[in-house]
Amino acid sequence: MAEDQATAAMETSKVEEKQPETKEAEAPGVTTTKRIMLAIDESDSSFYALQWVIDHFSTLLMTTEGAEAEGGLLTVVHVQPTFHHFAPFPAGPGATAVYPPSLMIESVKKTQQETSAALVLRALQMCRAKQIRSETLVFEGKAKEIICQAVEQMHVDLLVVGSRGLGKIRRALIGSVSDYCAHHANCPILIVKPPKEITS
Repeated sequence: MAEDQATAAMETSKVEEKQPETKEAEAPGVTTTKRIMLAIDESDSSFYALQWVIDHFSTLLMTTEGAEAEGGLLTVVHVQPTFHHFAPFPAGPGATAVYPPSLMIESVKKTQQETSAALVLRALQMCRAKQIRSETLVFEGKAKEIICQAVEQMHVDLLVVGSRGLGKIRRALIGSVSDYCAHHANCPILIVKPPKEITS
């Protein structure tokens, strides 16, 4: 009789131990994977933001053994401006418009592609040096609009942009990518302000 009670007590404790494990395994929507997107351009402030992300999110983004399945991913995005080769240059009153020659158009496009390739290569080298799991994407168009579209389509968890420290007049005239993204991006946004020596 005493043996039966002891056996029953042991079976009960085993069931109680297993229940929390089953609940955790079945919990819906629990994931540690995070997708961080970082927008870069030619400015020092955007690469300062990249270094800041590497320094502060390295444990989440490391490519160490076993981290690939559970870790995060850093997507580095560069948006090159669209080259409008159809802009006419009138030579005077009543004169016909002059269009840039095709050789010049090809030269400008090639330069843009080379600049974009150099930027993303620099970013990749910084990530690889610290074993950061990353990918790079190059788009064409208006940077602020393309970035917000990419955030939505790729289901980004956090958008990081550098701040160029534009003055009020320049920000009003040309607009700020970080300001636009702060109001239109469909995810949390982190704006990394560089130290004064980089912006000045």
